[in-house]
Amino acid sequence: MRGKDILGVFNILIVLAILAGISYAALVLRPAEFDPDTLCLAGETPPHIGLVIDKTDLYSPEQADAIEELVLETRDRLEIGERLTLFELDARGELVNTNGFSLCNPGRGDQINPLYRNPQRVETRYQALFEGPLQAALADLVEPKESPASPILESLARLAVTADFDIDTPRRQVVLVSDMLQNSQLFSVYGRARGDLAGRLPDPRQVAEAIEREYGDALLGVTVDVYIIPRRGWEQDQATVLRGYWEEVFRQLGMRDRWLTL
Repeated sequence: MRGKDILGVFNILIVLAILAGISYAALVLRPAEFDPDTLCLAGETPPHIGLVIDKTDLYSPEQADAIEELVLETRDRLEIGERLTLFELDARGELVNTNGFSLCNPGRGDQINPLYRNPQRVETRYQALFEGPLQAALADLVEPKESPASPILESLARLAVTADFDIDTPRRQVVLVSDMLQNSQLFSVYGRARGDLAGRLPDPRQVAEAIEREYGDALLGVTVDVYIIPRRGWEQDQATVLRGYWEEVFRQLGMRDRWLTL
C-alpha cells in the first residue's frame, strides 16, 4: 500500500473515532429525562425533604418571616434531583400539601457544568418551573391559622406512609416548624389541672406502640429537624420536659431528631 493510501486510511480512522466519540458523548452527556409533573428523574425515587408548618399554631409576623427564610434556606440546600414538598398541618388537624408544591430541583444555573449545558438557559428553566411555584406556595404557607386539634405525631406518621415518602424513599427528612404542643386523642400536653407536665404525659413507649400498630415502622430512619415556636407560658416546659419527651418518642420510633432555632 502506498504512503498516500495509508495516510488516507489513517485519516478515515481518525474521523470515525471522532464521530464515535461524539455519538457516545451525546448519549452519555445529554440531560436525563424528567417527569414533567415533578421535575424528578423519570423512573427514580429521589431523596425527599418534607417541610411541615404546623398552622394549628399562631405565630408573630417576625416568626412568619423566619419561617419563610427557613423555606428558602431549605430550597438552597437541595442538590440537583432532590425533592422538596411543602405541607401544612391545617385548622382541621389534617396534613395538606400546600398549593400542590412537590418538586425536584431540576438544577440552578450555578449548579451545572457550563461545558455541557448553558447556565443561563438552565437558570431560566429553574425560575419558571421550580422557583415560581415555590413562591406561589409560600404566599399561603406562612399565613397562620388556629385550630383546637394538633395531632403532630400522627401527621408525621401519615406522611411517612404516603407515596414518594414511604420507607423505600432514600434519605427521608422532615423539617418541622411547630410549638410541639400535641393535642389529640393519642395524647395531649394540656390539662394542667391533672398535675405537672411530666406527670400527665403517657409513657413514650406506649405512644410509639400506638403509632406502630396503625402505621407499622413507617417512621423508621426518618430524620426530623424541629424548629420550635416558643409559646408564652410554655417556654420552660418546651425547652426541658417537652423536648426530652419528644426525643424519647422519636427514639422509640427509630427516628433521628435535631432541635434547632428558628
